[in-house]
Amino acid sequence: MSESAVKIHHRACHLCEAICGLEIKTRGDEILSIKGDKADPISKGFICPKATAIADIHNDPDRLRKPVKRVGQDWIEISWQEAIDTTAKRLVEAQQKHGEDAVGFYAGNPGVHNYGNLTHGSLLRRAVKTKNNFSATSLDQLPHQLTSYAMYGHQFLIPIPDIDRTNLMVILGGNPLASNGSIMTMPNAPQRLKDLQARGGKLVVIDPRRSETATVADQHVFVKPGSDAYVLMAIINTLFKENQFNLGHLEAHLDGLETIRTAVSGFNLELAEQQSGIDADTIRDLAIELATTDKAVIYGRMGVSVQEFGSLCQWAIQVINILIGSLDTEGGAIATSPAFAYVKKGTPGGGHFDLFKSRVSGLPEFGGELPAVTMAEEMLTPGDGQIKAMVTIAGNPVISSANASELDKAFSGLDFYVAFDFYINATTRHADIILPPTSPLEHDHYDIAFFRLAVRNCTRFNPAVFAANDDAMHDWEIFNAVSAKISELKGKDFRPLPAPDVMVAHGIEHDYYGAEQNPEMSLTLDKIKAQPHGIDLGPLKPGIVARLATESGKIMCAPEFLINDLKRLAESASERAADELLLIGRRHVRSNNSWMHNYHRLVKGKPRWQLMMHPEDMADRGLSNESQVKIQSRVGEVTTTVVSTDEVMRGVVSLPHGWGHKKYAVKMGIAVQQDGVNCNELTDDKFIDKLSGNAALNGVPVTVSAG
Repeated sequence: MSESAVKIHHRACHLCEAICGLEIKTRGDEILSIKGDKADPISKGFICPKATAIADIHNDPDRLRKPVKRVGQDWIEISWQEAIDTTAKRLVEAQQKHGEDAVGFYAGNPGVHNYGNLTHGSLLRRAVKTKNNFSATSLDQLPHQLTSYAMYGHQFLIPIPDIDRTNLMVILGGNPLASNGSIMTMPNAPQRLKDLQARGGKLVVIDPRRSETATVADQHVFVKPGSDAYVLMAIINTLFKENQFNLGHLEAHLDGLETIRTAVSGFNLELAEQQSGIDADTIRDLAIELATTDKAVIYGRMGVSVQEFGSLCQWAIQVINILIGSLDTEGGAIATSPAFAYVKKGTPGGGHFDLFKSRVSGLPEFGGELPAVTMAEEMLTPGDGQIKAMVTIAGNPVISSANASELDKAFSGLDFYVAFDFYINATTRHADIILPPTSPLEHDHYDIAFFRLAVRNCTRFNPAVFAANDDAMHDWEIFNAVSAKISELKGKDFRPLPAPDVMVAHGIEHDYYGAEQNPEMSLTLDKIKAQPHGIDLGPLKPGIVARLATESGKIMCAPEFLINDLKRLAESASERAADELLLIGRRHVRSNNSWMHNYHRLVKGKPRWQLMMHPEDMADRGLSNESQVKIQSRVGEVTTTVVSTDEVMRGVVSLPHGWGHKKYAVKMGIAVQQDGVNCNELTDDKFIDKLSGNAALNGVPVTVSAG
């Protein structure tokens, strides 16, 4: 075939959790078009605007193709050998001089879209061996994973809403029309929600903002940020008091319901109304509707996860689904059955909690990681265990983590910092060395994480679209090489891992659909590769009881540390000021991670970075529409443009994540042209979910005045 021939490639979009199937046409090294793959079993041709930007990522002149080192303010390309040798040498030296914990790791969430990170990233952690591990998990979904660990025995045994069969879906703090689902891989969310309503079902959204999803909902209820836990506890209390619960087939497998009944008895409807602003009758009606609707489900996402009671919120959502008979039932919330990494008792990586604590603030680890909010203080506070060298993998915490200014200061003072990344962004600009992996289209991929979270069971292998250059390295090759060099310098044995597809092939062969457990299907990676559009494995399948990984073999409904945290919730009720302004974030369909602002087709159109504020709150402060305002929190201040809208409730202001590149000396030509500010200069590293250490990025107290 000639170089000028048109080729058609099928693979998944890697820019959000929806993993929509794509049809990519190329000629030589040119991308001619990117469209939705109509034959994809889960997305069926749907794509959002992000998908077409994949071409921009591949062709982006700002994307690093070779390793670089920083010399003053300049960046110089170096060989892979020099980059790998220097990285290993400097990390080992930091540990030899200051101890094992002198090296820290931070992994950003784009890493889960590249299976080489998931299969090989642990190699480097094992070679370095430090307790100072951090990731975007504790800026995001940690409460989901902690709840599943505590109740079901495994952090990834996460029940997913069976949206395609439910008749009532209640969403708290989620916006799937912008996210396409989150901890709920749900491509074509618009159609799936329309189908819910078309079959006579109902969509209810509880959110401080009338989001895109709230706009199409049958019912939208405003709620004061950070107060969702009161509402959820009142729903649980109501279900118990009015005997409106149906435990169904799980009744004999539940432990601790009476403990919950007693623990929530003080969280009545009146308290929930006082704290949340939602009328008591509305909360009661919702509780009864959930209990009496066949195939109902309640789901909560970022708005309830990244707040000061995020863990209680996610626990309460699981409890409600149990009480209304929705857990493990069609149309309710069901654990997925993926072809790889099927979760059951004995599946590795189940998690552990509070085995050790962070050095300075004493926050608990989860699954071997400390809360990201402790990173800056662990770098800046002298003493044994102080972080002197840092590794980041596909992350930009100076934009994405709490108290960004403090983090910026911390990264600037490190003895050594290496980034596995292909951008010089607000964080990696501090790096001494940057090791860039291949472009997403230059390597194959299997969606390990998101098939575990999908609303329908399916599988798909993604071949590379373009061959990588001879002088390029895949991320897993870089991890193998750096880990080998570190082990050599430490005098330890090292065994490199094979390519990710080899590991996935072995896993699939011995997993749920493999010949050992399913002789009729005998699924293999070769069979999956032979079906370029993917393979439909059917709707979600109940059967959680056989998969429980708890010691008792039961669902632990009332984990002691969660029950104990109700005291903190009760005591906070008297601490809340009625007149404070509370800052929340917001999601847009064209934006997910901060690096997406370097592509014209994702930033074009109306500005999406302004502060949203209710017109009456603006009038109270003498502010005018589209004027400059100063926003202040305990840790910082920013100045930006305010827009007047009743889309947010009174007392709430909204500022999106990911902007503010212009302030930093980044090498991202389009991003630095964009206005907007870094909202995480306002979020507070001391304003957290104290139980888990997860960041509270929503409900941050702020003041707003003329700028």
